[in-house]
Amino acid sequence: QVQLVESGGGLVQAGGSLRLSCVASGRVFGAYAMGWFRQAPGKEREFVSAIRWSVGTPYYADSVKGRFTVSRDIAKNTMFLQMNSLKVEDTAVYFCAAGSAATSNSGNYYGWGQGTQVTVSS
Repeated sequence: QVQLVESGGGLVQAGGSLRLSCVASGRVFGAYAMGWFRQAPGKEREFVSAIRWSVGTPYYADSVKGRFTVSRDIAKNTMFLQMNSLKVEDTAVYFCAAGSAATSNSGNYYGWGQGTQVTVSS
């Protein structure tokens, strides 16, 4: 079983930046991909980004493409999400997940972190 811990959330003004981290432990090497999802109040959890763990191929939701960058440090079992040009609508709890495929389908992810709050003010 993989354990995931997110950090780096906070309060930032629109146009600002934040960098989220997700540290993985446990059965990390069984994960084919890791992803970021977010959930705003009253809304369903939505896909943000994913990365194929071994080769580093990134994937993004259209809403964040060009503003967010996903990366990973294999030696540290850590995934990052650099978020630039943040918008009010990016406000949500951000979750990282480990999965069997780098897709936008949350059903392909079997390990989830507890989430970190990102709040973007106008």
